[in-house]
Amino acid sequence: MEKKVRVRFAPSPTGGLHLGGVRTVLYNYLFAKQHNGTFVLRIEDTDQTRFVEGAEEYIQECLKWCGLEPDESPLHGGPYAPYRQSERKEMYQQYAEQLVKQGHAYYAFDTPQELETMREKFKTEENTSPQYGHGMREKMRNSLSLSEGEVAQLLSEGAPHVIRIKMPEDETITFTDMIRGEVSFNSSLTDDKVLLKADGMPTYHLAVVVDDYSMTITHAFRGEEWLPSAPVHILLWKYLGWFDEMPEWAHLPLILKPDGHGKLSKRDGDRLGFPVFAMNWKDPKSQELMTGFRELGFLPEAFINLLAVLGWNDGTEQEVFTIEELVERFSLPHVHKGGAKFNYEKAKWFNHEWIKRYKVEGLTQKVKEVFAENGLESYNDEKLDEVIELVKDRCTLLTDFWQHASFFFIAPETIDVASVKPKWNEDKTMFFDILSEKITLLEDWNAQNIETLFKETATEKGIKMGELQLPFRIMLVGGKFGPTVFDIAALIGKKETIARIRKGLSLLS
Repeated sequence: MEKKVRVRFAPSPTGGLHLGGVRTVLYNYLFAKQHNGTFVLRIEDTDQTRFVEGAEEYIQECLKWCGLEPDESPLHGGPYAPYRQSERKEMYQQYAEQLVKQGHAYYAFDTPQELETMREKFKTEENTSPQYGHGMREKMRNSLSLSEGEVAQLLSEGAPHVIRIKMPEDETITFTDMIRGEVSFNSSLTDDKVLLKADGMPTYHLAVVVDDYSMTITHAFRGEEWLPSAPVHILLWKYLGWFDEMPEWAHLPLILKPDGHGKLSKRDGDRLGFPVFAMNWKDPKSQELMTGFRELGFLPEAFINLLAVLGWNDGTEQEVFTIEELVERFSLPHVHKGGAKFNYEKAKWFNHEWIKRYKVEGLTQKVKEVFAENGLESYNDEKLDEVIELVKDRCTLLTDFWQHASFFFIAPETIDVASVKPKWNEDKTMFFDILSEKITLLEDWNAQNIETLFKETATEKGIKMGELQLPFRIMLVGGKFGPTVFDIAALIGKKETIARIRKGLSLLS
């Protein structure tokens, strides 16, 4: 009988959620939904020195915004609780001690100073960073180099120590990656990783294996930077007697800087002028604020879409996908082996496409939030929907609705007089004087009638329409943007149109 698919995302609560992390969540989520499986969020908070207040809540809020909520998590609960590693501490200790008894791990009593001395003493031109492994362990203070009596005494005195895995010498370790196919390692190239720290907390290496086993995880997706750790994890599955239960692995390609040189890091966003976090993240220690895609004006659907195709395609030319289409089409064999360059202009293109696709009612609340952030709270809701329909195709980010929609509700504070002043003359002043008088008499106020009146008046005065439409637009909206100028006038109303013409004339004359 085939096992029910169970996948997990296991972040450390150490800061903002990088877009690479969200893509890992997305691929987990799509795979789980595709196989009617379960998506688990597990918090890997064993490194208490790096723990950041509020980071776990932030991660959960990010997943909620993205629409990628887990089935089981610290927040949602589930049959395999607790979902925080710090709450599972005793379990790891037990397995680490078991590995020592079996001869697959050992106690190491080296102080930080002794480790530093080892790295300096054994450094060579060929080996600039000596590792604590099969060639070095006998030279250090551990239960392999010390007598049984010395070890027993150190333990009874409570001497600080870690537990390290004992990596075998010159053994080939192989596994099949769902993206990369067969991958092999020589065990001699991997050092004796610490499994249990001096504070009794496990390292990632031990915790991830114990947790994946105890939570019956069937498939594990993680970034390719974890590939070098695979031999340690495979051996732990084997040594703990769980090899047949080991999940299938997929190591996802890195998200690269726009120039393709190296992994896109949290710092690159500031330097390159675009966000790398899903949502705003303020570091509680440094108080530094990192901008997020949400606050910049991205729709969650667009954010998810752009991440999905960053390292995957379904073999067609299609680029815009709904989450339902992604669940249906996603497959690991179509995930690329190489890294994917991040392109912010392309990211904005996705958002523009999604804003165009959105129905007005889906955008209304989001536009209201943009208005509120800019201090505009009171307006006619029905008119707002008309305005959104008129301008949404012009907006790349949700924040663009302020520029493209606010002038329908409040007169522009400044107008771009400089764009029309050089060609301004008395005839044009007279034209707008007459137009505003005629407007007061126009009974049926709509775009078509306003345009007809505008054309007739221009013909009467012998002025080309092209010379008058730009000044009219600038009077109404403040600049060279917006939809058809007659649609704008129709929506802002007769009284407001006249008021804005009068203000424009006072600035131009």
